[in-house]
Amino acid sequence: MTEANKNLGVNRADALPKSWEPSDHESGLYQRWEERGYFHADATSDKPGFSIVLPPPNVTGQLHMGHALDHTLIDSIIRRKRMQGYETLWLPGMDHAGIATQTKVEQMLKETEGKDRYDYSREDFIDKVWEWKEQYGGAIQNQMRAIGDSVDWSRDRFTLDEGLSRAVQTIFKALYDNGMIYRANRLVNWSPVLETAVSDIEVVYKDVDGELVSIRYGSLNDDEPHLVVATTRVETMLGDVAIAVHPDDERYRDLVGMEFDHPFREDLKLKVIADDYVDPEFGSGAVKITPAHDPNDYAMGLRHGLDMPTIMDKTGRISDTGTRFDGLTREEARVAVREELSRMGRIVKEIRPYTHSVGHSERSGEAIEPRLSLQWFVKVDKLAQMAGDGIRKGDTTVHPQALEPRYFDWVDDMHDWTISRQLWWGHRIPIWYGPNGEIVCVGPDEQAPEGYTQDPDVLDTWFSSALWPFSTLGWPDKTPDLEKFYPTNVLVTAYDILFFWVARMMMFGTFAGSITPEVLGAGTDGRPQIPFHDLYLHGLVRDEHGRKMSKSLGNGIDPMDWVEKFGADALRFALARGANPGVDLPIGEDNAQSSRNFATKLFNATKFALMNGAAVDELPPREELTDADRWILDRLEQVRSRVDAYLDDYQFAKANEELYHFTWDDFCDWYLEIAKTQIPREAADVASRRSAENTQIVLGRVLDVILRLLHPSMPFVTEVLWTTLTGEESIVIAPWPGAADTNGGVATDEVAARRLADTQKLVTELRRFRSDQGLKPSQKVPARIDFRAADLAGQEEAVRSLVRAEVPGEDFEVSATLELRLSQATIEVAVDTSGTVDKDAERKRLEKELANAAKELDNTGKKLGNENFLAKAPDHVVEEIRGRQKIAQEEVDRLTARLEGLK
Repeated sequence: MTEANKNLGVNRADALPKSWEPSDHESGLYQRWEERGYFHADATSDKPGFSIVLPPPNVTGQLHMGHALDHTLIDSIIRRKRMQGYETLWLPGMDHAGIATQTKVEQMLKETEGKDRYDYSREDFIDKVWEWKEQYGGAIQNQMRAIGDSVDWSRDRFTLDEGLSRAVQTIFKALYDNGMIYRANRLVNWSPVLETAVSDIEVVYKDVDGELVSIRYGSLNDDEPHLVVATTRVETMLGDVAIAVHPDDERYRDLVGMEFDHPFREDLKLKVIADDYVDPEFGSGAVKITPAHDPNDYAMGLRHGLDMPTIMDKTGRISDTGTRFDGLTREEARVAVREELSRMGRIVKEIRPYTHSVGHSERSGEAIEPRLSLQWFVKVDKLAQMAGDGIRKGDTTVHPQALEPRYFDWVDDMHDWTISRQLWWGHRIPIWYGPNGEIVCVGPDEQAPEGYTQDPDVLDTWFSSALWPFSTLGWPDKTPDLEKFYPTNVLVTAYDILFFWVARMMMFGTFAGSITPEVLGAGTDGRPQIPFHDLYLHGLVRDEHGRKMSKSLGNGIDPMDWVEKFGADALRFALARGANPGVDLPIGEDNAQSSRNFATKLFNATKFALMNGAAVDELPPREELTDADRWILDRLEQVRSRVDAYLDDYQFAKANEELYHFTWDDFCDWYLEIAKTQIPREAADVASRRSAENTQIVLGRVLDVILRLLHPSMPFVTEVLWTTLTGEESIVIAPWPGAADTNGGVATDEVAARRLADTQKLVTELRRFRSDQGLKPSQKVPARIDFRAADLAGQEEAVRSLVRAEVPGEDFEVSATLELRLSQATIEVAVDTSGTVDKDAERKRLEKELANAAKELDNTGKKLGNENFLAKAPDHVVEEIRGRQKIAQEEVDRLTARLEGLK
């Protein structure tokens, strides 16, 4: 080691702190990256474009573990592509989250002013929401900075900003003019608390304890026509218009076509109808039909042309039935109707408890009411066909491919989409009504005729977010951003919103491509342009036991807690290391601690390398390198190549696992230890100094490549270590490693690989042998080893250093021997432990261990000899005990032999 290199290494090592404390560096590093413009995308650049849009989080949201996984994977892709020389755009933004935001503001107004939205004009209330948004919305953006998201903040978008509003109006009018948007009375999910229709994704299903009530319709005389039906929602019988039976059910064939009086309503008759939907084996084989308040009943009502009276108002109270139950809530009516039916003698069976699944509003918590309502819909048949073709014909590739069938199940059987919401916060539907019933759809550059009134509803939030990949880049205008960055390269999101968001983006993206090919570019073979080339679907983050994270279980993890406790790199690496395509990710604090330990290991390894003169320089000729130098470079190239292949295929877990084990096992545990012996403090001659300098260069180069490969997953610690190691500006803009950075792409040196494998085996076995001999790790003992016979002459210094084995002197006395089979020969290792082992103390220790092993052997033997136990115990338990017995027997044999050796 030259004096210059030695001093340089010490100086650079001193530039690092004593230990890695993430909180001391992360915020400052991110601010520096932003200030230097590393994340800004230049649409005029000559570099090839690469773009990803951030799945927009709700403006009300906080970063949760699902977001953290999503953002980690996207940032890993973007950082790597940036290093590969692409002009990268990761476009951030937020969703206005119609229901969630309006609910929060209404709650705030109730708490602070004792008012609800109806105490304000629509315009004044919306002003209140904007005020709330500016004050409280967007907390997630600071959290994104905290975990290192390298987004282009200059392009930050909001689904209600001016540009996106223009895009929404444009596509709405295009769909309307093409007959693909219409208004109709349909059954929808209705929230009585929010007083609006809600989407399927805003409905969560819970098991609730209810009651099953059997109602007798028709005559109370058993000899006269009647039917018995069972229901968990007895109050809905106020809207019953029919009773359905199976057409082949002999019991009721004579009743089909007959009408019964409604017990409470003179204006309704209950017609007995036959329908294949009815299961004759379930219950009485007859079901009541309330078309306006049940999805299956609604479908049956359409098939049979039944009346569909709505019996509840928008708040969920009984209304317009003409009965004494009008004005009652659903829950109150459930009791009152049941009691009145019982008094009339129409409850024919004992009311019994019944647990069933009921949809609830995700936002307000109450049971959803299926309700017939006048709403706006998108006709989806043509859109779904285009969205399906985009994937079927290979324009967009799904990762993993196994999830394709789920996508097709959805788009091939999609129902028309309810897009209207009875809210005030959101994109107001651009439909205007004239004084004489005229209807006009107004585009973004048009004005409604004087005297016309705009539809009061707003659009479903998913409508605007379905435009996200192209509206954020300037559509419907032809912009440099669209030309450079559209279609986007990959969409990264969780599989659970495959239907709600991904399919809708494909629908609207292909539709927009079909109507504005001059703006979005031409698709493939005349097909419309798609919004993204690759669709990567990751799984959901679960707790370490595989359970879904929830408030009720109390097992949720706040990713910001992990950032504070372990650092952003540890959070990211723990997530990336477990991210297999389409597979749920169980994770706990142990994963974060392991990743934190890895960051510390990386830091310490870099500091050690710098202390030993590691230099990033041109690699020396291979013939001048030691076996260990050639081996580590070859291993580095193997890992680099695999990591590239894995990342190209979105196999984040495999790529990061490969890097983890190579860094920890090959580089830190082996090469660094061997390098110590190859970089002597004082080299005796020119050849030795040259060899030492070569190792310093290899050491620096391997560390340089490791840090660059790890940077996408662990941006902060790699920035600090790499800039200190290389003296360069930033790893963010460093080139991605290639074969030229490792071994030049040459074939693996098989001789070096064999020698290092033998060295590792020899060292491992000698360490185990030392342990069996009772030697302390620090004790040096003389050992006779025939390195030449094993073709390991060049590894002697490293082996002796790693196992504390001195060269034997004249007074060498064999105390113990080990026979070891290596690739070139079977060699005998002889050691002299005289004067190094306290035999009495060692004997006592071994006897104690032998007693424990014998006890375990006896216990497992008794269990395996018990026929009753073997008959009842699960197979995996029996196998576990057999494994324990085998280990105990091996320990007994080993310890017995060791005690014999001490005699």
